[in-house]
Amino acid sequence: MYGLTVRDHIMVAHSFVGAVFGPAQRLHGATFVVDAEFRRRCLSPDGLVVDIGLASSLLKQVLAPLNYVNLDELPDFRGRNTTTEFLAGEIHRRLCAGLFAGALGADGRAVESMKITLHESHAAWASFEGPVVEPAPAGIHV
Repeated sequence: MYGLTVRDHIMVAHSFVGAVFGPAQRLHGATFVVDAEFRRRCLSPDGLVVDIGLASSLLKQVLAPLNYVNLDELPDFRGRNTTTEFLAGEIHRRLCAGLFAGALGADGRAVESMKITLHESHAAWASFEGPVVEPAPAGIHV
């Protein structure tokens, strides 16, 4: 499996519900370095997984609505703990929607899976890895 990874970052505010989160139950900030790895079995005729510029643009577009916001205030996340793991899965779903919308051109249609990693620090990170699947209709979260 070939892979191409692009990187960006987001800065968010959020809080968690549940004693397991200790002081993180209070509103706090987090900065995440976000890696998005696009994977496919065979390279394109040009020798690419996907165009790196298009992949970088798509990641930036997907992250923009999450950057510099309080995630607790977003309707899509109401009632959810926006943990690092949850956010990795959400970014994966949003990137899938971009692929199906054609944001990565013809090469994007050949992407089979993606791995999204959010680095909280040099010592801790979380990921979501899964196949590229067509997103559920708006308002439905799986």
